[in-house]
Amino acid sequence: QLQASGGGLVQAGGSLRLSCAASGLTFSSYAMGWFRQGPGKEREFVTAMRWSGGSTYYADSVKGRFTISRDNAKNTVYLQMNGLKPEDTAVYYCAAGRPVLSGVRAAQSYAYWGQGTLVTVSS
Repeated sequence: QLQASGGGLVQAGGSLRLSCAASGLTFSSYAMGWFRQGPGKEREFVTAMRWSGGSTYYADSVKGRFTISRDNAKNTVYLQMNGLKPEDTAVYYCAAGRPVLSGVRAAQSYAYWGQGTLVTVSS
C-alpha cells in the first residue's frame, strides 16, 4: 500500500514536498516513481528512482526543478518541487515497481499505486 500526501495550493514560483509512505512491501527492493495527471490530460511520467537510489530519471518538463529522494529506513519516497508553474497543476501519484531500464518511464511498469494527491499552482 502506498499513501501519498503533501499536495495543496501554491502560487507560481513556490515549492511543495510530496511524500509517499509504503507499507506491505519490501520497499528497498522496488523502484519508486511519481506520475501526474493534469485536467483533461493523460497520466504522465514525472520522475523515478531505482531501488538502490543510485539512478534517477526526470521528465524534461521538471528537470532542474523537481528532485526525487527516498529514505529506505522510513519506507518513504519524496518529491521536492521547486519553481512550480501553473502547468504543474495535477494529481500526483506515487508508484512502486520493478521496471527494466527501458521501462522506467512507463506507467505499466509499476504494480503498486498510491491514491494521488492534488497539487494546484495558481498564476
